[in-house]
Amino acid sequence: MTLSKQLALAVLWVAAFGADKKAVTLAAAAAMPRPDTVTAIWSPDGGRFLYTEARKLWVYECVRKESRILATMAELEGKAKSAKGAGAFQWQNRRVETARPQWSGDGKSVLLAVGGDLFLIDVAAGSHRQLTATAEAEEDAQLSPDGTSAGYRFNNDLYVLAVAGGKIRRLTADGRATLWNGRLDWVYPEELQLSRAWWWSPDSREIAYLQFDVSPEMMHPHVDAGPVQAVPEPQRYPKAGTANANVRLGVMAARGGKTRWMDVGPTADTLIARVQWMPGGKEIAVQRLSRVQDRLELLAFSAATGKGRLLVEERDEAWVNLHNILHFFADGRFLWASERDGFRHVYLYGAGVPRQLTRGDWEVVELNGVDEARGQAWVTATKESPLERQLYAVDLTTGELTKRTKEAGTHTVSMAANAAYYLDSWQSQTSPPRQTLMENAGAVVAVLKEARVPEYELLPVENLTFRGKDGTLFYGQVTKPKGFDPARKYPAIVMVYGGPHAQTVVNKWAGVSWEQALAQKGYVIWRMDNRGSNYRGHAFEKGLHKQLGKLELADQLEGLDYLLRQGFVNAGRVGIYGWSYGGYMTLYALTHAKAFAAGVAGAPVTDWRHYDTIYTERYMGLPTRNEDGYKASSPVHAAANLDGKLLLVHNFQDDNVLFQNSQNMMEALQRAGKQFDTMIYPLKSHGVTGAFRLHMLETMTGFFDRTLMAK
Repeated sequence: MTLSKQLALAVLWVAAFGADKKAVTLAAAAAMPRPDTVTAIWSPDGGRFLYTEARKLWVYECVRKESRILATMAELEGKAKSAKGAGAFQWQNRRVETARPQWSGDGKSVLLAVGGDLFLIDVAAGSHRQLTATAEAEEDAQLSPDGTSAGYRFNNDLYVLAVAGGKIRRLTADGRATLWNGRLDWVYPEELQLSRAWWWSPDSREIAYLQFDVSPEMMHPHVDAGPVQAVPEPQRYPKAGTANANVRLGVMAARGGKTRWMDVGPTADTLIARVQWMPGGKEIAVQRLSRVQDRLELLAFSAATGKGRLLVEERDEAWVNLHNILHFFADGRFLWASERDGFRHVYLYGAGVPRQLTRGDWEVVELNGVDEARGQAWVTATKESPLERQLYAVDLTTGELTKRTKEAGTHTVSMAANAAYYLDSWQSQTSPPRQTLMENAGAVVAVLKEARVPEYELLPVENLTFRGKDGTLFYGQVTKPKGFDPARKYPAIVMVYGGPHAQTVVNKWAGVSWEQALAQKGYVIWRMDNRGSNYRGHAFEKGLHKQLGKLELADQLEGLDYLLRQGFVNAGRVGIYGWSYGGYMTLYALTHAKAFAAGVAGAPVTDWRHYDTIYTERYMGLPTRNEDGYKASSPVHAAANLDGKLLLVHNFQDDNVLFQNSQNMMEALQRAGKQFDTMIYPLKSHGVTGAFRLHMLETMTGFFDRTLMAK
C-alpha cells in the first residue's frame, strides 16, 4: 500500500471512528463485545433458516424477507425439570457440539433441547410439545431425518425416543465410567475438531456411533481448591507419547439389536478423525489418520459387513492437514481437498484419474455448498490474498471460478443445502461485521444486520509486508499510538501467537480490544505471522517440524527488526505478549533472545511432553523418537537464560494447557535464581473470562507500564 493510500485510509478511519468518540478503556476491552450477527440453521428445502437471538428461537422466511418467533427460551426453561444431583464435575471439551435446534427432514418441525429436556416445535403453528420431563439431561439429542424419533445419550449409553407416544428404547447397555458410547473424550474434539460421536443414517433406520474406551488415557489430578474441603476433579488427558483412548466405530438398528463393528483396525496407533454416512445409507465414510498424522486414509465401510475399501490416501513427510472438504454425489463421485501440489485445492473423484478443479498459490479454506443441478461447488478461498476470504462458484466440469463476493476483507458464508441462498457475514479492518442474505447468483435479498459503528475511538490498524533475509514474504500489522509523532520513540508490544494452524494478520474487524486500549496509552502494537502459520501453503508451515520455537522466533525477530527500522520504536523498550502457544513463544523468546525488555506469558506450554498427544505428536513426533527436539523446544531447559522481566499468568485448573506447565517453569526459574512475577486465576478453562478478565487486563497493563513506560 502506498503512503498516499495509507494517509487517505487514515483520514477516512478518523472520520468514521475517531471523531467525538470515547477512548477504549480496559473495562471496555474486558467486556469483549461480540459481533451482532446470527448463526443460521438452514431448513432442508433451503428457503428458511433458524437462529437464536435475545433468548428466543426465530425462523426467517427468505421469500417473504421476514422472521417470526418460534419459541421463547424462558418459557421452555420454566417447563423443563432441573437436573438433580449433578454429581462430580465432568470435563467436557468446549468444541463438543451442543444440541442446536434441528429441523425434521420435511421441515415441518424442530427439535429443541432446553434445560436438559427435549421439545418439539411445530413450525407452522409456532406451538411446542414437551417430549421429555426428566431430572436427568438428555445429552447430544438428534432428531431422525424422518422426524419420527429423537436419539440421545444418557450415562454413556444411547437411547431412542419415539416422537409419537414417547416410547423409549435403550440401544446400548455397556456404558460405564471408562467406556463411552456416542460420547467423545477431551482430546478428539480439541485437536481433530470432531464435534460429535453418533449419527443417524439417511433413512433413519440405523445409527453409527463411536465407542471410546478411555481407560488407557492418563488421569491428571485437578483439584477444586475453593471449598473448605478441596474436591478432586481428575481429567482424562493423554500427554505426548502416552496412550490415547481405544476407539471403535459401530452400527446398529435404531430399533435396537446387536452392534456391527466396522473393521477400522486397532486405534493404538491410528485416529478416527471423521465419520459420515454416504448417500443411500449403505456405506460410512471414515477418515483415518496415523498416530503421528503423516498418513491420512479416506475409507468407505459397508454398514452391513463392516468391511472397508480405500478411496484416497494422502501422505506427507511432516504431517497431513485434516479438513472438512468432502462431498459425496449420489452417482459415486465425490469432492475432496488435497495439498499434494503444495496448496489446499479441490479435486473431483470418479471414474478414472481424479481431476483438480482449483489450482494456484492460494488455498481453499472451506467447501460452503454444492449445487448438483447447476454443476457448481461453492468455496471460500484466499485467491485474492492470504489476508482475505472470498466466495467463489466453481464449475464442476471446467473448474472455472466465478467470484461472488465483492468487498475486500473477510467473508464468512453459511449456505443452504441446495445453494439457493446464503448468508454473507462480511467485515474488514475498517468495517464492523455486516450480514446480508444473498441469492445464488450473488444478488442481495436483504440486509439482516447493518455494520454497527462503535462508540469508541478506534485507532487505525495498518497492514504491512516485508521480506526476510532469505526473501520470504511476511505480513504484519501495526497500530500506532493516539497523536502519533513519527519523530518520537515509543515503547512497543509484540503480540504473538506463532503456532501452526493459526493466522493473526487478517483483513477483518478487531473492534474494541486490549490492543486498542494499550495504543491509547502510548504503545505501538505490532504483530506478524511467522512461518508455521497457515493459508500460505504447506511448505510455509512445515519448516518447524520436529523442533518448535526456533524457526518461529527467528521470523519474529526479523519482524521486530523491520519494525525498528521504521524509526519510531525505542529498541530498549520492547515487550512481548502471547497466550497459549503465544505464551510459549513469549517464554521461548525471553530465554533464547535478548530483544525484549519484558514479556507476559499467558497459559504457556513450557515442555511439550506435558501437552496432549494429537496436537503435539503431529508437529513433534513421539518423544521417544525425538528426545533432542523436545528438549530444545522447551524453555524450562533454558530458564537460566531468561533475559528481561517476566509475568506468568495461568488458570489453576486450565483443562487445555495444564497449570503443571507454569509450575515447572516457575521451579526452573527459581532454581536458576531468576526473579519473575505471576498471577494465578481459579477458572476451569484455558481463557480468563467473566469478572476475572478486567483484573487480568489491569495486571498485565500495569506490568508493561512498570517495565516499558518507566524512564
